Amino acid sequence: MKISAVRPLVLGTPWRNLTYVVVETDEGLRGVGEVRMVNHTESLLGYLNEAARHHILGSDPFRIEDLTQRMFRRDFARPSEIMMSAIAAVEIACWDIMGQALNVPVYQLLGGAVRERIPAYANGWYTVERSPAEFHAAAKRVAARGYRALKVDPFGAGFYELSRTEKRRAISLIEAIRAAVGEEIDIFIEMHGRFNAATATEMIRELARFTPGWFEEPVPPENLAVLKKVSDATGPLGIPIATGERLHTPYEFRELFELQAADIVQADITHTGGLLASKKIAAWADAYYMLIAPHNVCGPVGTAAALHLAASTTNFKIQEHFNDFADAWVKDVVTGMPEVDPADGSFPLPSGPGLGVKLNEDFIAAHPHKDVFFDLFKQDWQYRQAEQPAAQ
Repeated sequence: MKISAVRPLVLGTPWRNLTYVVVETDEGLRGVGEVRMVNHTESLLGYLNEAARHHILGSDPFRIEDLTQRMFRRDFARPSEIMMSAIAAVEIACWDIMGQALNVPVYQLLGGAVRERIPAYANGWYTVERSPAEFHAAAKRVAARGYRALKVDPFGAGFYELSRTEKRRAISLIEAIRAAVGEEIDIFIEMHGRFNAATATEMIRELARFTPGWFEEPVPPENLAVLKKVSDATGPLGIPIATGERLHTPYEFRELFELQAADIVQADITHTGGLLASKKIAAWADAYYMLIAPHNVCGPVGTAAALHLAASTTNFKIQEHFNDFADAWVKDVVTGMPEVDPADGSFPLPSGPGLGVKLNEDFIAAHPHKDVFFDLFKQDWQYRQAEQPAAQ
């Protein structure tokens, strides 16, 4: 079996584009991968075009390690987010092909299931005014859907520092969420790499009384020594630090592990080279007694891939899920995707061969690529309505 075509398809939403990569074979099987490339979709498409000619076409989709290593090493370039995301989308599609060919779900190929349920947490739910009343009501809606955990960035457009007014507002928002969901539901506090060490440390200490499940990416990802500084300063509070969505290669994770600068690893399957690369990172993290909670802002194909990793990975903690709240209509891009069970806030194991989902290309055609720019550092970004290009 050989790969005969690579077809990227872009679905537009009001704030980001979702890129689906269909990999076809000369035996008629086709697999699909997905990646969300905020603000760099055109770059991703350009790289895929060149990689298809030089690396992918004619390859055996069963020889995943060989294909991904050629894409990773043969270009004589340092791996970037764009490169690793393209590799991931193609790699996931190859696992989909292999599972279909062998008539088994992908998680069976990754070692088999180690759990029967996959806990999930909600994101993208707070597209409301940054007021305690609005956040309280929105959090109530999450709990009503059965989720046992939710994530929130309460910090507005914060960068490095916050004014005293903004500090008080962030605290009031988390207080409102805790009042809404009670003590049995986890609140994960997203910091989006906004702060310097001093501000991150101060806000972690201030918010610790609301017993969050973790503090995520308190400082920018480039300087892990600063993350270690924050981790050391807040460690006595006993609340985990989570990070990793903007680390893309094993070499970046090596530094995180050796510094012991965090407790929970949030590798994004679609930005770190795919399922096999993420499985290796998870095993490496396990040697440091760290849990993984994969970052996921994809639509249902990327989410399906994440569920297969979760099903087969011993040190998995919980899965991020956007698609019940932010642009829930994107779920219609596939059939076969399991839903979060409102009884326990968990996904069932994926079923069906391969990823278990089928892509609707007509749906993508009806929601074409959008020219949008999403900025987490502008006021009211939480509405997830990206900037539109200026009229010519």
